[in-house]
Amino acid sequence: MPILENFFINNKIYNPPLKSFKERKNLMTRKLEYANLKAKFPNKVTVVIERYAKERNLPMLDKTKFLVPEDLPVSRLLMIIRNRMDIGENQAVYVMTANKTMLTMSRTMAEVYEEHADEDGFVYLTYASQSVFG
Repeated sequence: MPILENFFINNKIYNPPLKSFKERKNLMTRKLEYANLKAKFPNKVTVVIERYAKERNLPMLDKTKFLVPEDLPVSRLLMIIRNRMDIGENQAVYVMTANKTMLTMSRTMAEVYEEHADEDGFVYLTYASQSVFG
């Protein structure tokens, strides 16, 4: 596993660009990985959470793949993400789907999966410190 280092430029965190999960693994590998995880954990949703490419204020997560309960609300997932990044309460974090749709905090991960699952079985989410629309 590569060592991830944060650099500071103008008091903002800068992480060297890394390839996304989809760029690191081909479709067949991702489908096989999903099938193996689903067989072991049938009541979990497989989620890939990555930092928005142009994000400079939030650190990268130490991992990108998460297995979360189907009944977990998006609001709780956001708390997990915030805790893993160890950021202050006043720092805003937004979570979006792959097509840049903001998620409703009261929805469960099962509902998110039904609507936003990729062809490989994973749900791809992106986080950022500010709205990246437009």
